[in-house]
Amino acid sequence: MSFLCVNKITAGYGKQKIIENVSFQLDCGCLLGVLGANGSGKTTLLKAICGILPHRGFCTLDEMTLEDLSPRQIAKHISYIPQRSGISIDISAIDVVLMGFNPHLKLLENPTESMKKSAVDALRQVGLAGKEYTNYLHLSEGQKQLCILARTLVSDSKLLLLDEPESALDFRFRYQILSLLKNWMSSDSRSAIVTLHDPALALNFCDRLLLLSDGGILGVLHPKTDPLQKMEDMLSAIYGSVSLQVCHNRNGEAQIVMIKEDEV
Repeated sequence: MSFLCVNKITAGYGKQKIIENVSFQLDCGCLLGVLGANGSGKTTLLKAICGILPHRGFCTLDEMTLEDLSPRQIAKHISYIPQRSGISIDISAIDVVLMGFNPHLKLLENPTESMKKSAVDALRQVGLAGKEYTNYLHLSEGQKQLCILARTLVSDSKLLLLDEPESALDFRFRYQILSLLKNWMSSDSRSAIVTLHDPALALNFCDRLLLLSDGGILGVLHPKTDPLQKMEDMLSAIYGSVSLQVCHNRNGEAQIVMIKEDEV
């Protein structure tokens, strides 16, 4: 049985449906990228899976039906990182990271010294060493996103949902955050779904790509094995006419580059 099964999910806001009858499966250890034009339902899909948004249909994670779990129980198994954290109070970066342990602590129980050490190490991993006691609100938008990722690194989540984590990051950190995510997944039985604004990142880091259009699934791509022509045709349905080229870095590693073409 697949690690995650999404079964005929329909969700939206008020009477407006954004996604309808979306179904797919995700294996353990897979990084699934979700691509689509603005308004295609990427964020709505993530919110429905983790129970933030009311929906029809159901999801199972490691044979648990998520709709049967309480929000606190879901938080023990799924970490969701939105585009904006929603944190608006003065709080240190390390205290933000320590929030990752909340689902595993009892009411009014304080984090242990071991947890604090793990939080410091997580901040170091994401490039925020020395920022432990910096006010979170004083961090740049990119640093805030890295801090929230560190919060996830210390949690014991089975599934990570990230909503366009690269949107506030510069070129270097965009690649760093995806590399950190791949390392996080490889250390245990975990998977991740990430919506991405940059299709080039998705093509080079994700094991599979789910393409959304008009509230449904346009198709699924496997960047490591699918022919370039197939991927060009499907991506062009979202982004307009594009072409894909394979380049190699100085270490000889292949990278897929997407180029915008003139419309015919």
